[in-house]
Amino acid sequence: MRGLFLAVHFMCKRRAPLSTRTDTIGQQIPDEDSHLDSNDIQTLTMSTYEAERSFEPAEAELDDLGSDQPATTEPLSRPGSAAFQARYAGRDMAAGLIAGSMAIPLTVGIAMMSEYPIKVGLATVAFACLIGWINAWFRPGNYIGCPGIAAGLAPVLAVGVATFGLENMAFAIFLTATFQAIIWRFNWQRYILVAVPVYLVEGLLAGVGLKIALKFLAFTYELPPGMEAADTFLSGARVQMIFISMIGYGLFVALFLKFKNTQPAVPYFVIIAAGTILAQFVSVPMLSMDDTELKFALPIPQFDSPLTILYMVGFAVMLAMIDVIEQVMSNAAIEKIDPLKRKCNSNNSLLAIWIANMGSSFFGGMTNLDGLAKSTTNRLAGAYTKFSVLIIGCVVTFFTFNTHALEYLPKFALAIIMIFSGWKMIEGLVHVTHHGPYAMILAILCGVLVFKVGIFEGLLIAMAVHGIVHYMVYVNIEKMPGSVIVKRYIDDLKKNGADVS
Repeated sequence: MRGLFLAVHFMCKRRAPLSTRTDTIGQQIPDEDSHLDSNDIQTLTMSTYEAERSFEPAEAELDDLGSDQPATTEPLSRPGSAAFQARYAGRDMAAGLIAGSMAIPLTVGIAMMSEYPIKVGLATVAFACLIGWINAWFRPGNYIGCPGIAAGLAPVLAVGVATFGLENMAFAIFLTATFQAIIWRFNWQRYILVAVPVYLVEGLLAGVGLKIALKFLAFTYELPPGMEAADTFLSGARVQMIFISMIGYGLFVALFLKFKNTQPAVPYFVIIAAGTILAQFVSVPMLSMDDTELKFALPIPQFDSPLTILYMVGFAVMLAMIDVIEQVMSNAAIEKIDPLKRKCNSNNSLLAIWIANMGSSFFGGMTNLDGLAKSTTNRLAGAYTKFSVLIIGCVVTFFTFNTHALEYLPKFALAIIMIFSGWKMIEGLVHVTHHGPYAMILAILCGVLVFKVGIFEGLLIAMAVHGIVHYMVYVNIEKMPGSVIVKRYIDDLKKNGADVS
């Protein structure tokens, strides 16, 4: 145990005081006395699911292919409208069609993981795209970010549905949007980023990724109705289904590795097209859904116990914080891949998020944010402004009111996409190594707790362990009184948070 304290003490000496602050766009940068190197800074700022962190190879390859993006890496003095620029209209339309097509299977999978009707998930994305585009005219948060329902929040929403019932989740989303509005009004996202270590978020996402992967694993060996063998599990039909899924997953990964820096939508298109064609010759389970009616109603809850309301408030606070943290981290990555190197403003992004969340609560919708996977596809497909997001919204809207077209999607193809998304979230733990062994141990602990105990409880326990370990280090090694430790933490929170606008 003393060895652990010494390890934490060494990390604190090496990096303490917690000398990272957040700049005006939500990126964490080192103070003058920090020992963080450039790799550490990149690790702190990048979101670790749905996409790769290094985008320099993508930009270099685009240059080699004759891309006409500006050679300068300096931001333009007048970036122009974030919502629409006539000179980029053609590229934005093409990018929107490509990214919108990719968004469909991801939205379907995340909605299923969240225990929400697929139609509601699609409607949430369409509405968020409209709000994001309108907001870009006045207060743009980023220029090429693509709104969508977040895979990292899917198990959280599923827990909410199981605990409160789908009929009461509209009120939970309304509460979440209200808390996000308060955070936006006072710019409290700067304090959240200081209070919650990035590696704990990575651990949380890893636990969520494992949940997603295991949830959809059953689709890779599921058989169509009537083909189940009563006497054996590994029948010839099931072995064939497993073989098809394995070949499909291998193809998807190979295509992703080949095209991730140029056209990351290619593996999604190929696996869906190949699965749809295969289904015409081989009997495989197909996606089925109820044609849910979208109803507009006030998000009024129906609870029997006041304690349930209190628990929902805590649930909404957690949901709001995770949503905000993921958006700020995604914005840091989106800024890096912006073709014109334009700056992001995370508080403006938060404005669009809470408005869309509050609006979606009136038709039973879900939470949203500008996800990195779809944003990366949007950028590499040629997007320069948020006009591409409006096109994405149009594509998603079509499938919202024509959900029967999704019944041509094989379940194994959807499972491949979602298992891969879960793996990318787990893979983010590799990047925690930049923070040292203590951070890695705590991130793994957080991931295990999230998977075994639950997202809300797991994160709280991991944060409590983190606080207790640091408290004991300061008491036993630094010989600091408890009151001084608490005061130091509060002062650091105020100091680092004040560096953010």
